Amino acid sequence: MAEKKKREEVQLAPASTGSVMSMPSAIVAILVAFAMGALVGNVIGRNNDAAGEEIAMADRDGGRGRGEGGAGAAPSGDGSDQTRYRIEIADNMPQRGPDNALVTIVMWSDYQCPFCSRVEPTLTRITEQFRDQVRIIWRDQPLPFHQNATPAAEAAREAYAQGGDQKFWQMHDALFENQQNLTRETLDRLAGQVGLDMTRYRAAMDGHTHQAAIRADSEAGNRIGANGTPAFYINGRELMGAQPFEEFQRVINEEIAHANEMLRNGTPRAQLFQAIVRNGRTSAAPPPGEGAGAAQKAAPPARPQPDPRAVYRVPVGDSPQQGPADALVTVVIFSDYQCPFCTRVEPTLASLRESYGNDLRLVWKNNPLPFHSNAMPAAEAANEVFAQRGAAAFWQYHDILFENQQALAREDLERYAGQIQGIDMTRFRAALDNHTHQAAIEADQALARQLGASGTPSFFINGRNLRGAQPLEAFRTLVDEVLGQARERVSSGTPRARVYEATIADGATQPVMLPAPAGAAAPAAAQPAEDPNRVYQIPVSPNAPTQGPANAPVTIQIFSDFQCPFCSRVNPTIEQVMERYEGRVRLVWRDYPLPFHPNAMPAAQAAREIFQQRGAAAFWQYHAALFENQRELTRETLERLAGTIQGVNMEQFRAALDNNEHQAAVQADMDAVRAAGAQIGTPSFFINGRLLQGAQPIDAFTAAIDRALAEGPPARGARPAAPAPAH
Repeated sequence: MAEKKKREEVQLAPASTGSVMSMPSAIVAILVAFAMGALVGNVIGRNNDAAGEEIAMADRDGGRGRGEGGAGAAPSGDGSDQTRYRIEIADNMPQRGPDNALVTIVMWSDYQCPFCSRVEPTLTRITEQFRDQVRIIWRDQPLPFHQNATPAAEAAREAYAQGGDQKFWQMHDALFENQQNLTRETLDRLAGQVGLDMTRYRAAMDGHTHQAAIRADSEAGNRIGANGTPAFYINGRELMGAQPFEEFQRVINEEIAHANEMLRNGTPRAQLFQAIVRNGRTSAAPPPGEGAGAAQKAAPPARPQPDPRAVYRVPVGDSPQQGPADALVTVVIFSDYQCPFCTRVEPTLASLRESYGNDLRLVWKNNPLPFHSNAMPAAEAANEVFAQRGAAAFWQYHDILFENQQALAREDLERYAGQIQGIDMTRFRAALDNHTHQAAIEADQALARQLGASGTPSFFINGRNLRGAQPLEAFRTLVDEVLGQARERVSSGTPRARVYEATIADGATQPVMLPAPAGAAAPAAAQPAEDPNRVYQIPVSPNAPTQGPANAPVTIQIFSDFQCPFCSRVNPTIEQVMERYEGRVRLVWRDYPLPFHPNAMPAAQAAREIFQQRGAAAFWQYHAALFENQRELTRETLERLAGTIQGVNMEQFRAALDNNEHQAAVQADMDAVRAAGAQIGTPSFFINGRLLQGAQPIDAFTAAIDRALAEGPPARGARPAAPAPAH
């Protein structure tokens, strides 16, 4: 872009991530929308229809739908994949780095997206390490369920209009530092802090001067598949989600080498980017000329979508309520006190109560997600407050929990309970110690799963499902519709107190899906992994580490990754499973290191070497040590931990890692999944061949195991031909 105006260089100040909520990521997203929801690679993609919904499925992305992507969003290629997109760059796009950089990173981002915030320090590191070799260009993709994202983008664009790159990046950094409070008042304050002409700024904001440009960015991103955030195109090569620095570094280094080769062949440096992407794709679909067969191959498989018109039978039971029992509209909420999206939707629910008065009631159901360590205790505490002091005290405590979402430790829960008048603290502590309310909470969770509402927050409005932290208008639209229907029932003679029960009487008790659109890939062939009854034929490797008797009636093969946070979180649950079903369950470890976890493959090989030298007991000891040190799985750590295992020959251990002796065995585990036709993320469990994915709660495992026990021995192919050799 030689004609592009000369830009003032600025240093990239790290965006604060201290206020960002902790996730899976992803998703989850998720999975969001990926719940949560983004993306592709060795991790299965799943569209997340739930705007701002946290998904309990671990280390899976949220699909290439309109959602956020955490670290679980996989790269588009593995180094051999050189697919590029032709991306136009205009003069009015903020950038860091020189026009003639060897590598151009065009990013689509959202100021309210937590994953976009988390990747900012990585971008800082990129600019510091690669300096004049890389430039970063910003493009806006405010997601529709982030109500403050578009105003924030407008404010940043006005900063750019007034002060070019320097003012833009100042405002950009300030927005991410204040991500949890991007109200108009905050935007105005930040605009003043960066020195904008406030009269001109307010006129631009009030007149939405920059909305057309923001919309153009969004549409350009949608055309090439950048409809989740954050999305990066490195010299046209797609990299989705808040990837670790090492993944960016790998692609950047490849592109620097490619650019230098083009320079040697005579391409002017100022024309490098245009030359590199000239023949790239202009849409996410295959370009014209590849033929119908290629288009069909590239198209994602059709996935059934929930029917938005379906009515579900969602019992109120004895759950906490706010609003009269004879309200015409009942909103059943499945939520999690530690979920950031659940917090964001609370003001919307308060607004609904105020607007609709006695025509609306809220009913609380618990769905603490397994990767939120404080969510279950918080739910138990709130249930105990409800048991002692009733609904009014419950909602008071509920509000305190959400106001203090970052401080939900046991001592915090007790301190908050002390603020509720009349609480018997001895009884309160005993209820938490004895998990008095856990069974009721797990019943809520089971109901959520049965209805397909595994993410949070999820709402059933007179039985109609609405997922995620949707904007107020989305709630109003649905509430107005069902309110009209309820009034018709009353006019026809149904008593107000019977309206809800009459509305849901014939409702569905499991997800109702729309038929696949005409011309879509056949869902039966495209989605075998979606069938909960499918039994996958994955033979148990005779060289796999195991726990439990070889002749146990139930075999659980766990496909896991030592660097995956959700794999770590599910380990206590697996320990519970093995204790509860002692003698009846055999656990088999299988490796599935994800490509965006750079230390997962070396850790898997190290554990296999321990197993080869010292057997299963030593393997599980090392396995536990790896997960305890999950954040620092460097080569040095792998060796240090190996030294703690009695009898390990360290010279042999180091040689095994240097020579990648176990890489083929690790790859064989991954190939076994693909050969069986399964698409998985981590952790994934095959329980007598049936797939259970993610860091699920204990009751999900017990349900699957009890079913397997009732059905008898596993299907043919689920056991090895011969028992594993003794070590």
